[in-house]
Amino acid sequence: MDLLAFVPQFGGFLYTVASFVVALSVIVAVHEYGHYIVGRWSGIHAEVFSLGFGPVLWSRMDKRGTRWQVAALPFGGYVKFLGDVDAASGKDAAAMEAAAADPEALRRTMHGAPLWARAATVAAGPVFNFAMSAIIFTAVALSQGTMREPLTIGELAPLPAIENGLQQGDELVSAGGVAVPNYLDSAAWEAFRDAIPQEQPLEYVVRRDGAETTVSGPYLYPPYVRGVVPRSAASDAGLQQEDVIVAVDGAPLVSFDQLKQLVEAADGKVLVLDVWRGGETVEMALAPRRTDEAQPDGSFATRWRIGIVGGLAFTPATEPAGFGESLAAGSYQVWAVIETSLSGLKHMISGAISTCNLSGPIGIAETSGAMASQGAESFIRFIAVLSTAVGLLNLFPVPALDGGHLMFYAYEAVAGRPPSDRAVRVLMSLGIAIVLSLMVFALGNDLFC
Repeated sequence: MDLLAFVPQFGGFLYTVASFVVALSVIVAVHEYGHYIVGRWSGIHAEVFSLGFGPVLWSRMDKRGTRWQVAALPFGGYVKFLGDVDAASGKDAAAMEAAAADPEALRRTMHGAPLWARAATVAAGPVFNFAMSAIIFTAVALSQGTMREPLTIGELAPLPAIENGLQQGDELVSAGGVAVPNYLDSAAWEAFRDAIPQEQPLEYVVRRDGAETTVSGPYLYPPYVRGVVPRSAASDAGLQQEDVIVAVDGAPLVSFDQLKQLVEAADGKVLVLDVWRGGETVEMALAPRRTDEAQPDGSFATRWRIGIVGGLAFTPATEPAGFGESLAAGSYQVWAVIETSLSGLKHMISGAISTCNLSGPIGIAETSGAMASQGAESFIRFIAVLSTAVGLLNLFPVPALDGGHLMFYAYEAVAGRPPSDRAVRVLMSLGIAIVLSLMVFALGNDLFC
């Protein structure tokens, strides 16, 4: 047996695990810090801030009496406040009884603090997750800028040798005899895209140095791989960013739409792709997979896909974006993730789409590694998406999650008294059972879907 053959796979495994740990640790640290800092501002004392569970690897006590620690199992974290018996914020009856005689000491406990302080402290974790996501999305929007109008060529995509007279800085006037509309007008752009003749080379009219000139270039939407979807047929087959799929089962391709049509028509049968990569052509075989895709109206459609993202034959030139515009775009992306997640959950419960869309730790780890391998920006954006998902999950009204605690507080606000300790213990046990069942179910999806 050649042990060296396992070195690349082992290295890839470590890279995936490391990416997962980094992504999860950042998200958990932000979430728990939200609980900690708002609790501190609200007058509730934090005894322990833990990143991870299990045996403690490192710890230190700060001047406020909070022990900060890193534990061996990096699959979550917690803040244990004064009066909590465990990481799930169950009540420590003995500690609460001891503090009852001293109003100041009682006020510093989680269960003796005013309702507003407890509610704010619990809600702060998900809120901080959403805030971090919005900050990341806003920063990405600022760094990318806004697309310049009229549509201007930035960096040309590396494509197989064809006649290409396009140059960086050219402003597109027409393509294939069809006038180029505003790129941000989605309806006009779709009509323009459908009207372009699928031929190569394609004739373009561009404005260069103030004068219009006619040049030839590649089809506007070539079968060029701008991104590979993690855990997809393309990813498993080894397709990479900047690959160009020049033929499917021997049939030459001009456009990404032609590739899409052939994939859908294959109905899951194996396709043989001729892939141009850095000047050489390699052959790959893969089978399209059924994929549930979110639609603009909030519904889902099931399609055959191989898992690649296409785009223009060039990167559009951009100009600096305003902060307000970027902040609005970043906030909208957070809401879009929440809306899509809720819609997906609803459709899974109703049976409209497969429950295999629910990923567990293995799936998330594989996605972490894949996004990290595509570059820092992709990985950071993935952290933002995952942070939003974690914040949303914690708001579900399930005892043991933040939403469950908020549910108890809502009952207390309406009834004028908290639920009984016995009722809370029973409901917390039920909540933990639900959470563990969902984790096992998601892990089963990772292994068997």
